[in-house]
Amino acid sequence: MNRINQKLQENKKLLSIYFSAGYPNLKDTVPIIQKLAENGVDMIEIGLPFSDPLADGPTIQASSTKALKNGMTTEMLFNQLKDIRKTVSIPLIIMGYFNPILQYGVEAFCKKCQEIGIDGFIIPDLPVDVYHDNYKALFEKYNLINVFLITPQTSDERIRFIDSVSNGFIYMVSSSSVTGSQSGFGKAELNYFKRIATMNLKNPQIIGFGISTNETFNQATEYAKGAIIGSAFIKHLENTGIEKIHNFIKFIQP
Repeated sequence: MNRINQKLQENKKLLSIYFSAGYPNLKDTVPIIQKLAENGVDMIEIGLPFSDPLADGPTIQASSTKALKNGMTTEMLFNQLKDIRKTVSIPLIIMGYFNPILQYGVEAFCKKCQEIGIDGFIIPDLPVDVYHDNYKALFEKYNLINVFLITPQTSDERIRFIDSVSNGFIYMVSSSSVTGSQSGFGKAELNYFKRIATMNLKNPQIIGFGISTNETFNQATEYAKGAIIGSAFIKHLENTGIEKIHNFIKFIQP
């Protein structure tokens, strides 16, 4: 069984952390993953930096730009992660855009991910229809879960199609915005969380965008299996470096 599916079966609310590979420094990727795992994080989303990140807000864009300037590439990331499974057992997901995967070669990318122990992808600009028709069988051949995003504007029909194609979790974008652009949830977001919870989808939902505190983590996980934090964690790395990662995790989950 894929590590993501195993983790989703655990009787707890899950915390997933996103960061950009190669940020703050080129060689920080593996130490950050190891420190997150040591401090009780349930899943890690490793951002593959790209020059045109459509869904990312200023904080993640800046970290991605810095990582690229540091020299991060797809090949460099694979090289850094080649021994990661010797020290880390939690699910690892690569989050990025489809262009670098296409440039690398989709099957070659999948094969490499399987070899080093990656469990899945989040690719915001890969439409579910295109995935279903062209890549689903290939991803499944290499035991890789592809995670799709839904927003408050996604129709029920589309959500149910995404649910039928998915075999892991659904990434619920909390609002119609880029990452890192809001703090706290209002009535509209909470009503959206409730609405999706009552749809009884076969795949659990994990909420991202706008989660930066223990309060927002608890608000999100009242209605969903877990929550994803990206921008707030990257700001923490920027301000305190990788040595204080444990402080951030304790702040979210005291």
